[in-house]
Amino acid sequence: MSLGEARFHSLVDALQLAVEDAFDASGLDVDLENSGGVLTVRFDNGSQLIFSRQEPLRQLWLAARSGGFHFDYDEAAGVWVADGSGEALPAMLTRLTREQGGGEVDFAAL
Repeated sequence: MSLGEARFHSLVDALQLAVEDAFDASGLDVDLENSGGVLTVRFDNGSQLIFSRQEPLRQLWLAARSGGFHFDYDEAAGVWVADGSGEALPAMLTRLTREQGGGEVDFAAL
């Protein structure tokens, strides 16, 4: 079943807020900017994570140093999952934050 527009936006808004909260709680030195539905996380080494919503596809896209990833929401599991690899967003974010920012952030609440 496809996500409705309102549910999709609600899920992405909640996710972006939870990502911001996780980075804020971590003490990791990052710059967070949320503008026009795009959340940008800038690490002190200049690398970035960019979260954007792709409304027509009802996907969340994540751009990282290692590439671009497309996520679909799994209603049954309650988590965003990468199409192709099947990796859940919290696990991927933990890995990417370690690789790009050199720190540990707890994304379990996503």
